[in-house]
Amino acid sequence: MTVSAPAVRALFLLLAANAAPWMLGRLLGARFAWPLDFGVMLADGRRLLGEHKTWRGFAAGCLACASVAWLFGLGAVVGLSFGALALLGDAGSSFLKRRLGRAAGEDLPVVDQLPEALLPLAVLAAPLQLGGREVVLVAMAFVAIDLLALRVRHRHRHRHRKKA
Repeated sequence: MTVSAPAVRALFLLLAANAAPWMLGRLLGARFAWPLDFGVMLADGRRLLGEHKTWRGFAAGCLACASVAWLFGLGAVVGLSFGALALLGDAGSSFLKRRLGRAAGEDLPVVDQLPEALLPLAVLAAPLQLGGREVVLVAMAFVAIDLLALRVRHRHRHRHRKKA
């Protein structure tokens, strides 16, 4: 099976949107980590989103996608849009997890990845030159890669906790 160039570009955009907030968080710690939900608590006593959803991360993901899109000749606006949609999908997952009683930062495999992947891929399929089959394949590839990356993030999280 041949993988198309548009599918590879879309996967790189997803990886940029996903990795940039995490990497910037590692570099800056709590600095500039203003909550995306402004700290709003809902009637269920839980935050609207998780504490890991920040304006800093949103900006990092959008700017990373704009850079990747520009490098691929897709234009910065497509990249900014892609990043915003991916991170809105990610925030939607966070909202759902809070309503289900999951702790902030607790993983819920597939639920964590699919909205982040499908929202930008579906909305921007035309400018990304993706067909329906490619949208599904890229989303599945992203889910698989991110699930594998969970092991790395967990190892890093556990090492960090032991030092504290």
